[in-house]
Amino acid sequence: MFEYEIITAVRSADLIREAAEYRTARAARKAHRASSPNQEPRRPVRPLRSRFTRTACSAPHTA
Repeated sequence: MFEYEIITAVRSADLIREAAEYRTARAARKAHRASSPNQEPRRPVRPLRSRFTRTACSAPHTA
């Protein structure tokens, strides 16, 4: 009977530790989301610039 109580106590301590780690990780994710300026992924600027320069260079010049 004593062995069962030790096993139960160890398992209970493990569950409490896992729950604490889960709460810490969840709080960190929540803090990270709150600190990010916007939730949308950032788009690269380079393709937009190259598209603009192509359009600007191919436009007819009126002088």
